[in-house]
Amino acid sequence: MKIDIFCHIMPPKYLKALEKKIPPEVVKHLPTKMLPSLGDLDLRFKGMDRYPDRVEILTVANPPVETMLPAPDAIEISRLVNDEMAELVAKHPKRFAGAVACLPMNDVDAALRETDRAIRELGFNGVQLFTNVMGKPLDSPEFMPLYERMAQHDLPIWIHPFFENTGAIAKTEKDFSSYRVFTGKEDPAWAMDRAVFGLPSASARAITRLVYSRVFDLYPGIKFITHHCGAAVPFFAGRIEMHHLMFGEAEGTDLGLKKPLTEYFKMFYADTALHGNTAALMIGRDYFGPDRILFGTDMPFGSESGFWPVRKTIESVDRMNIPEAERQKIYSDNARRLLHLKP
Repeated sequence: MKIDIFCHIMPPKYLKALEKKIPPEVVKHLPTKMLPSLGDLDLRFKGMDRYPDRVEILTVANPPVETMLPAPDAIEISRLVNDEMAELVAKHPKRFAGAVACLPMNDVDAALRETDRAIRELGFNGVQLFTNVMGKPLDSPEFMPLYERMAQHDLPIWIHPFFENTGAIAKTEKDFSSYRVFTGKEDPAWAMDRAVFGLPSASARAITRLVYSRVFDLYPGIKFITHHCGAAVPFFAGRIEMHHLMFGEAEGTDLGLKKPLTEYFKMFYADTALHGNTAALMIGRDYFGPDRILFGTDMPFGSESGFWPVRKTIESVDRMNIPEAERQKIYSDNARRLLHLKP
C-alpha cells in the first residue's frame, strides 16, 4: 500500500459555502478552476482507479481560510470542511485513509478548540498550517499554544508553503492576485520564481524560524511534516552549518538550544513531493533518515487531471537505490506509525 500523506482537496460542500462568502472576483481565482479534481470527486476517483494500491490523507488546498474570511466565517468554514472530510473518510475508507484539520488561524483560541474537536471527535491525524499566518511567521509567540497542544496529542503538524505578503484578507481580485501563482504569460521567469523557487523558500524560512524559536526543546515530541522533501534544506545542509558558525560565533549568539543547531533541522519529517527527482530524494533520505521520509505527491497540482505528480513521484521512489524494507517505510510504514493509522 502507498499512503499519500500530502494531497489536497476542496470538497463540494466546502466550495459551495466558500463561494457564498467570498467576492466573485476572488472565487474565479480558486484553484478548482484550473484543477477540477480538487472538488470533483468523480474525476478524482477515476484518476485514483489508476493506482488501486494508493490511499490519500486529505488536506485542504490553499489559500488558507484566514486569508479569505474574517475570523467568524473562518471558524464556521473550518468546522464545515473538517466535518465534510470526516464524512469522506468514513464513506470511502479504501480511498481516504485519514484527514488533516483545517484551522481558523486568525483566531488562535478557536483554532485550539477546533484542533481538539477534529482529533478527539473526528479522529483526524493532525493539523495543517501554512508557512505564515496573515503575514505573521510561525515562530510568533501567539502560535506556541498550538505547538504545545499538538505535542500533547502526539500527532504532526503539516506545513504547507504560502507566499509571505498576505497580511490582509483578499476582498478583491487585486488583493487575491498579490499572492496567487500567476500563469506567467506576461513574465514566465517571474512566475517560475514565485511557484517553483518561492514556495520552497518560504518553507525553508519557516523551518529555520521554528528551529531558532527552540520549539523542539520547549515542546518535546512536537512533530512537523514539511512539503517538497524539506524544501532544499538537505541540499544546503553545509551552508546552514557554515552560516550559523560564522555569524553565531562572530556575534556571540547563544540560542539556548540543548543540542547542536543542525540536529534540529533533521528533526522535521519530509515528504517525497519532488516530482520525479530521484537524486534529490536520495539527498533528503540521507539527511532526514529513512524513518522520516513519507510518501506524498502534492496531488492534484499537476497535469493528467492532477495525477502527473502521482505518477512521477511513484516512479522516483521506485528508482531509489534502497532496500525494499526501507521503500515500504516510505510508502506506508512511516505514515502508519506517525499518524497512528490502524493496520
